[in-house]
Order: sequence, then C-alpha cells, then structure tokens
Amino acid sequence: MGGRMNSKIASAVVIGLSTLAITAQLVYPPSEQAANTVQVHLVVTDQKLNDDGAEPVIRADNVQVKQGKNQLKVDQLIPARDENGAMQLMLLIDDTCDSSIGNNLNDLRDFVKALPATTVVGLGYMSNATIQVVQNFTNDHALVANAIRLPRGSTSSMDSPYLSLVSLIKAWPQQKVRREVLMMSDGIDRLRGEGTSGVDIASPSQLRNPGSMGTFATSQMTMPSISVDADTASNASQRAGVIVHSIYSPGVGRLSRNQWEAQLGQSGVSKIADETGGEYFALGLQSPVSFKPYLDRLQKIFNNQYYLVFQAVPKKKEGLQRVKISTQAENADLAAANNVLVPAAAAPAKGGDD
Repeated sequence: MGGRMNSKIASAVVIGLSTLAITAQLVYPPSEQAANTVQVHLVVTDQKLNDDGAEPVIRADNVQVKQGKNQLKVDQLIPARDENGAMQLMLLIDDTCDSSIGNNLNDLRDFVKALPATTVVGLGYMSNATIQVVQNFTNDHALVANAIRLPRGSTSSMDSPYLSLVSLIKAWPQQKVRREVLMMSDGIDRLRGEGTSGVDIASPSQLRNPGSMGTFATSQMTMPSISVDADTASNASQRAGVIVHSIYSPGVGRLSRNQWEAQLGQSGVSKIADETGGEYFALGLQSPVSFKPYLDRLQKIFNNQYYLVFQAVPKKKEGLQRVKISTQAENADLAAANNVLVPAAAAPAKGGDD
C-alpha cells in the first residue's frame, strides 16, 4: 500500500512539473570549438558584490575554467538578467518542520510576491521521501504566496529531505533557464535512521592494543555521519544543473531534539548547497528570528548570476566532470557547482567506400 501511494505522489509530481508555465529560454549562439571539445554551460554567482557593494568587472576574458589540468576555452559570460533573466524557482518546505516556522512564513510570502516577472515559482511540501506539489510553476506570484501553509509538523519513518529533492529533480523537465530550489528543512534523514551510515571507530583500549580490534568489536562502535542520500541528491542536482539553496528550520520529534542528529542534518543540506553553487542559511541550531535577511541576500544572489559558456573535454560516456572556476577581476568572487554534466564524445565518423 505504501509503495503504491508513493508511486501515485511521484506521478503527480511529474504531471505537475510537466505542465509548468514555460518562460523565455536563454539562447546563446554556437561558437567555434575544437574537434575534441563540447560546449556546456553553468550558472555562476558573483558573491563579492553581495558583501561590499563594489561593482565588479567580470568578462569572459577574465574568467578561468580548469578541468583537471586542462585550461578550458571560455566562450561567453552572459548576465542572467533582462531578456536572459528567466528563472524557475521551486520552494520546498519540509512537512516535519515545527510550528516555529510559522513566524517566518509571512517573510516568505513577501519574498515571493516581490520576485520579478521573469521568475516562475512553484511550491511543494516534502514528506515520505517525495514531494506534494501544492502549486505548479506560475508567474502569478500572489497565487503561490497564498498557497503557503504551515507544515504538518508530523513525522514518519519514510521522511527524507534528500530523496524528496531527488524526486523533484527527476521530474523537472530540462530547459535553458536558471533552475533553482529553496529548501526549508532541518536536514534530518528519518528514513535512514540513526547511525546507519556511520563510520566504525575504536575504543581507547582498542587503540592501545590494535591486536584486540576485530571486525565484530569495531562494528559495535560507530560514529554517525551525514546521510548517504545527501551525495545522491547533490549529484542529481549537479547533473540537472539545479542550484539548491536552503534555510535551516527545526523539525519535530525525538531526532530533532538530538543535537548530534541536528548537526548532521545541517551538514547534509549545507553540503548540497555548497556543491551545487547555492547558499545555506542558518543561525546555529536555533529557529531563525526572521527569514527576511536570508531572503534579501538570496534575491541579491539571483540578481548577480551569469551563464558561463565554455568548452569542456568529453569522455567516452556522458557524466559529471569536476571543474574549477576562478576570476582575476577585482571585487569579484565566483561561486558555482563543483561539477558540470559533459556529453559523451562524438563517435568517430566511419570512412566511406573508395
């Protein structure tokens, strides 16, 4: 029964996201490329501008992209604004959040209403390792703001914000626009349970006498680590080119009161934000007094993003490849995803008959 229900919810996600309002897509002209490269793009953010207000001068000729030891050719750096400002923003609220988030929902509503017309917004609630879409993507921002409700404040053994994010990514049609997520969650993986992804550790007496450390002895003592599904969600987001931002909001239940589990939850969500080029907002393990400072900064981030178009060296199979992006421009600090999806190398052409 539970499997069929999750399947129905996942199908609803696919249907809801496939009927989204389509925004104008970024169009960049093809450029000359070497026979052994393919053109790819990443959305990058100038973070320095948000810190001190200084106006940077970022151009394609002062941005460097490295793929391993290879210095890649940068084709274009296109500001994500005006005719290229289209964005799809998905709000994800964890249904396990406690009622303290209610104090901040008006901040979220005001933020949504103030978004530019070039942004379409959707709203979903995370539970049971999937999401319930309560408002499909629309440019009617007031409609989304009015659909924001208090989370249910209840838990189940199937709750995983990471698998909920994965279900969204899998159902989200690919388009040449910015695609970003704002999650509100404590990051605790209640599906995996406590310590299931732990690392074996030894006791002090075992460390003093290594010969006494057997497989059974060390397996009895584990140090819990962040959810293994944090990596899954991060990789899925990077493959899809989706940037994930998150605001910490405490959850309900026994695990949320466990400081260790709460810290692991924060680590998992902040890992995804960092690796996808997003931002993580938290006030320690406390419930934020207000979301407004975070949302104001997030809007500045949206206002200072660029499409970076460059040539990457493909491998035999399509896959994520690590890239390092930097700039020599003063008063600039570029943030981007750790990896970019690079298509497979083209098969060599077969020669014809003489």
